[in-house]
Amino acid sequence: MEIRADAATETTSFSSSLIAAVSYGFASMAMVFINKAVLMQYAHSMTLLTLQQLVTTLLIHFGRKMGYTRARGVDVATAKQLFPVSFFYNANVAFALASLKGVNIPMYIAIKRLTPLAVLIAGSFLGKGRPTIQVTLSVILTAAGVLIAALGDFSFDLFGYSMAFISVFFQTMYLVLVEKSGAENGLSSVEIMFYNSFLSLPFLMFLIIATGEFPDSLSVLFAKSYSFSFLVILILSLVMGIVLNFTMFLCTIVNSALTTTIVGVLKGVGSTTFGFFLLGGVQVHALNVTGLVINTAGGVWYSYAKYQQKRSKTVKLVTDVEAHRK
Repeated sequence: MEIRADAATETTSFSSSLIAAVSYGFASMAMVFINKAVLMQYAHSMTLLTLQQLVTTLLIHFGRKMGYTRARGVDVATAKQLFPVSFFYNANVAFALASLKGVNIPMYIAIKRLTPLAVLIAGSFLGKGRPTIQVTLSVILTAAGVLIAALGDFSFDLFGYSMAFISVFFQTMYLVLVEKSGAENGLSSVEIMFYNSFLSLPFLMFLIIATGEFPDSLSVLFAKSYSFSFLVILILSLVMGIVLNFTMFLCTIVNSALTTTIVGVLKGVGSTTFGFFLLGGVQVHALNVTGLVINTAGGVWYSYAKYQQKRSKTVKLVTDVEAHRK
């Protein structure tokens, strides 16, 4: 009976992990194209990010007041602990949005796929357990595929590529901190998302004023709001910003920071493929295809390595329990 209960729990846990990972993958892929479409018509990326965070904060706040969510209210001590998470998140998104203004989608995705390797390096410095050889090699193979694909289509934009590489660094720190804060403080994904959005607003307001976006960005926004097509894309961007934040936090808490970034790498294959044809497109090169094949192989290898690692731990746990009973 106990073994059956353990098996049922294991199946439920696997299903939750899979749903979280797939949801994040779809939301992340859609968000890249939606943001790119908005920025092609509205270049004020900082103002766009501020609007996304403001809508998220208000939605969760009123949802809690109306009883639609059980998220707890603001706690000063918790806010102080999560402030670094909010800072790295907004730095990541701000630099990512800035890079999208000068880099096409396939190359943007290619650079962002270097995040898993950065997460492994950061984890080793932060005292996390050393990954297995298969996990390490699979992530390196994934990164190698990225570099090969990038060599095939380097319509070089120094500013755009610099912003993308800086975004990789901030995303790495952000994912590691999210995993740490979710595990240590026992916060739900909705609560972390609320703190992240709420704490980001003063920082973002300062940025849009310091960079000179405000108040011109609002004037342009109101002028473009008369365009139905732009309004639809903007609303989609605001809604998907909420969905992406939630699924990213959930995937990182339920799985791990490295799993979240690997999911991002795998969805990037679809984003890159569509990116060749949508929103301007790019010229196809043999190195791009070769790099994507290598990248996909690395992702599949990683999934297999993690499955084997989890399976071996489960078998060892059952063996230890049976030995203890004897």
